[in-house]
Amino acid sequence: MPSDLDRAIEATVQRLMENDGPLSVVSVEKFGQQLPVLKHAPANLRDYLSYFSALNADKEFLVDGEIRLTFAECYAAARALAGGLVEGYNLQTGDRVGIAARNSANWIIAYMAIVMAGGVATLLNGWWQGGELAEGIAMVECRYVLADEQRAERLTGADVGNAEILIFEHDVLPLDGLKILLAKGGSAETELPPIDPLDKVTILFTSGSTGQSKGAWSDHRAVTQATMSYVGQTMVFFEILSATNGVSDLQPATLLNVPLFHVTAAVPVLLQSFAIGRRLVMMPKWDAEEAMRLIEKEKITYFVGVPLMSIEIATHPNK
Repeated sequence: MPSDLDRAIEATVQRLMENDGPLSVVSVEKFGQQLPVLKHAPANLRDYLSYFSALNADKEFLVDGEIRLTFAECYAAARALAGGLVEGYNLQTGDRVGIAARNSANWIIAYMAIVMAGGVATLLNGWWQGGELAEGIAMVECRYVLADEQRAERLTGADVGNAEILIFEHDVLPLDGLKILLAKGGSAETELPPIDPLDKVTILFTSGSTGQSKGAWSDHRAVTQATMSYVGQTMVFFEILSATNGVSDLQPATLLNVPLFHVTAAVPVLLQSFAIGRRLVMMPKWDAEEAMRLIEKEKITYFVGVPLMSIEIATHPNK
């Protein structure tokens, strides 16, 4: 028996799909099949980042220790760095660029720059040791790898094929931490290549729990549509809450402590945040008491993690 909430969700989805609404659907052909896609979704991930960064320009986006950046500031930095990749490093559409690092604001801005430059953001598992990192880099034939000092050290002496390792820093402003991408030229004025919706844009790795971990690629349309599906879900609940005066005045804010190389952090958390104007508060290493401090200080409205994290908070003596 459907509940009142079930009926409200169904009615809201139907309303948002009708009359060329924000969740209206059209079909595209892929692999010989007709597949439904959201009609009004941006055509590629670069357009998605550009549009929603402008829409939410003045809102705070990334909080990483003492560093606080708006959507506009993050986009401006990424746009300059994308120019550096294209002009200075001669990045070609479809070139794989690995990221091997812990979570940070500069991890996110590096990801944005790679995508905007037409590269394939290859999200290497930051928990891998040197041999595992090298295998992943070689497997997908990375042209460049952006690594923090800790992961670069793990790769010392490892066979990474033809990949060039570019070391970047955390805990500093993006154009300082990622300055290596501007070392050979390029800027925000550098022309970026056109992007087709079917161009590859990301590679994420399978868990390897039953065999060798594999790199799984996605194209721009797939990632953008997946992201907009999450946005559509959020939109439905926002509409329902608005009808009952249940919407908070707080800016949505997430405590980010799941790894950005995993799809959970990469799509529903990171990419969805651009569209809903959500602030991301970095927490590179889990600690229940620090998590509670940040939840209170930053007025966190959303948190995702493994069940043990929630249990540790619920049972903490200083709760």
